[in-house]
Amino acid sequence: MIRTERTADYEQVYSLHYEAFGKREDESKLVERIRQSDQFVTELSIVADMDGSIAGHILLSKAAIFGHGSTVEVIVLAPLAVQPALQKKGIGSALMQEGLRRTRELGYGLVALIGHPGYYPRFGFEPARRHGLELTQYDVPDDVFMINELIQGSLDGATGELKYPQAFLHV
Repeated sequence: MIRTERTADYEQVYSLHYEAFGKREDESKLVERIRQSDQFVTELSIVADMDGSIAGHILLSKAAIFGHGSTVEVIVLAPLAVQPALQKKGIGSALMQEGLRRTRELGYGLVALIGHPGYYPRFGFEPARRHGLELTQYDVPDDVFMINELIQGSLDGATGELKYPQAFLHV
């Protein structure tokens, strides 16, 4: 069952990210910081619940593109995780599809991410720099910095630099 994350899920979501990302806390702590920030959108923290056990989690939150005197609000995807023993069974895809659907329904036209170029294009993501977007906070190759235009026309005039919020920059 794909549903909105609840406070009661927090501990399991923390453990999920810890396990899925090689027994490190970076992504787990990132989720905690985003939840406490103004960029958190409750409806965009989504879990895959298998009989009370959290099998997967996706978090989409607010960020902005700054350029040429304008600011465009966007959604950034990070992190996305599935329990290691349950990967490659469609859980991540189901979370992605639901996350993108909810994002569009909430009126956000763009989703950006830093991610694997072999995975995300199937969901409509493409290299962001070819659309006039830049990212200087992280040194990543062009094919890893991606954008998805969920609502047609959202990329029009959305040129400049994507800036991840402070929650992402915590060391």
